[in-house]
Amino acid sequence: MATGPLSGIRVIDLTQVLAGPTATMLLADLGADVIKVEPPGMGDLSRLARYAKGGINSTVANCNRGKRSIQIDLSTESGRDVGLRLLAGCDVAVQNMRPGIMDSLGMGYEHAAAVNPEIIYCSMSGYGQTGPYAKRAAYDPIIQAVTGYVAVQVNPEVPIPDLVRNGVIDKASGWMAALAIVSALFARGRGAGGQHIDLSMLDTAVQFLWPDGGMADTLLDPEASEGRRLSTLYRLTPCADGHIVYFVVSDKQFHGLYRALGRTDWIDHPQWGTHESRRGLSEELGALLEEEFAQWKVADLVPRMHENSVPCGEVAAVEDLHEDPQIRHNETLVDWDHPTAGRIRQSRLAPRFSATQPEFRPSVPRLNEHADEILAELGLDAGEIAGLRTDGAVF
Repeated sequence: MATGPLSGIRVIDLTQVLAGPTATMLLADLGADVIKVEPPGMGDLSRLARYAKGGINSTVANCNRGKRSIQIDLSTESGRDVGLRLLAGCDVAVQNMRPGIMDSLGMGYEHAAAVNPEIIYCSMSGYGQTGPYAKRAAYDPIIQAVTGYVAVQVNPEVPIPDLVRNGVIDKASGWMAALAIVSALFARGRGAGGQHIDLSMLDTAVQFLWPDGGMADTLLDPEASEGRRLSTLYRLTPCADGHIVYFVVSDKQFHGLYRALGRTDWIDHPQWGTHESRRGLSEELGALLEEEFAQWKVADLVPRMHENSVPCGEVAAVEDLHEDPQIRHNETLVDWDHPTAGRIRQSRLAPRFSATQPEFRPSVPRLNEHADEILAELGLDAGEIAGLRTDGAVF
């Protein structure tokens, strides 16, 4: 049995692509036994992605580590029966089909609760199970567009809106789903019983944006003083041979920046020395700082900034992260060997537990790899399994 705080919890994963599989992989990383139920044909749509070897691609690997795979045609009567048997024996089920589809297959929450009243059943969708947008197809960049992410993703010097160029909403939804599921399991342990969780990418995106992205739209009374959106303070700063990102707020940090740049004369400057004197002059100071940064090479300036306690960092390429000294120290990335895909590098679960630390589970399922063992765990003998394959219910 796997280790970790969710050891002994069984999850039926009826999700595809990124958001749902991210949620269930988090549960697997925490020690749950996750059974990935894949549809006929190609299985999870993410199996079409590039960067593949030996029946595994990077998308599948990074969203499905530690799971077991079985392929079931839930549209058949016998396939649905197998699906319901899985739901009857699990703690958690997660699905991210469009609203109504799982109900039409006889695998929705009401069907699951009928065979397992204690089940925690999470339905993930783009916009919610009901409402004017409920039937719309939803993908991460679309949700970014309609929830303000694109509008705030603007460099003030080059005011062209842009996308966050990774699946930020998909991943946030996965993390939110995992949090909700663990919370529901905790509540069940205190006597609340099973329940249905309805989680939309739309709601997740707005909640995830709001702490900082909604700063200018939080205090609604006319008397509230105007502030600046945090996004307008973010800068990518060019140096002589590359870019850095720094963020200074207090006088102490500004003075450290001046020392790093060799401009100690600005510390007592009547305009640049204090927060009050800088107020309203950010553009003027920004232009002067840009001139100073342009005289420094990144490798020379960054150590000076750290020595002066200036929050900053070089712009690192993803392919170089494994060489970062802190990432190596933290063992954030793990290299391991897959039997068919070869050498794999992945990020490990971020939190570290003092009493229930889960082990890293170096496995990624090939399509339908675990069908026989999962069906056997349901009590089916070899003849019954063969009959299901003949019926086209399982593969």
